[in-house]
Amino acid sequence: MQTVTSADGTTIAFDQIGAGPPLVLVAGAACDRAADAGIAAGLAARFTVLNHDRRGRGDSGEASPYAVEREIEDLEVLLAAAGGSAVVVGLSSGAVLAAYAAAAGLPIGHLVMWEPPFRLDAAGQQGAREYGERLRALLADGRRGDAVELFMTVAGVPAEAIAGMRQSPYWARGEALAPTLAHDAQVMGDGSVPVERLAAITAPTAVFAGGASPDWFREAARAAAAAIPGAVVRELLGETHAVTPDVLAAAVHEFAGSSASYARRP
Repeated sequence: MQTVTSADGTTIAFDQIGAGPPLVLVAGAACDRAADAGIAAGLAARFTVLNHDRRGRGDSGEASPYAVEREIEDLEVLLAAAGGSAVVVGLSSGAVLAAYAAAAGLPIGHLVMWEPPFRLDAAGQQGAREYGERLRALLADGRRGDAVELFMTVAGVPAEAIAGMRQSPYWARGEALAPTLAHDAQVMGDGSVPVERLAAITAPTAVFAGGASPDWFREAARAAAAAIPGAVVRELLGETHAVTPDVLAAAVHEFAGSSASYARRP
């Protein structure tokens, strides 16, 4: 484990593995660097991967109050640790955070977004607002387990599976990460595509979605790509939100190593 110190003094922990061009991996909700170790290992076959604990997770520190801007600063120091610039791969809500970092002008060589969970319909956006309000209320009451259950329910995990997970060793880890669910809810807002913000991205960008994921993930990917100048969108056949590490690594390498091989939008 290595560490860097962010602009506000928060310690950010990361593992560096692999060899090749530098790459910073950005986790999604309810995940830390341990949860993403498999994806990091897949990418490490082709890249030098910095797999970090986002603030408030694992071995990284936390500072109050939380702000998305602080996480952008965290990515800035990680990019410096990577050598000044890197490929950035964001997973789910982490893809949206990574996009905000790119829009802020951080030195991102290539940006890859895996299934950013934007909601294009009014019902989905209302659901996102209600989820955020309910989540904050549960966390304020100290009901971390119920907050994790709410997240999993919204993510589509069946009730019987959640009941089983409550009895598993995972649950304590999930409860430890529960406060950071509010971080990702703040990143996502109402789930709508932040068109003006994404339009500021100048890094070459690819938005990937799984061919076996629900349709709305592919629709969200297309909408995100449409908002980013020159972005490309690609469907990874047979993949779900829990993407296969080697499949993602191959797609990232193809794009970041030879972005001209993709048909770019005018």
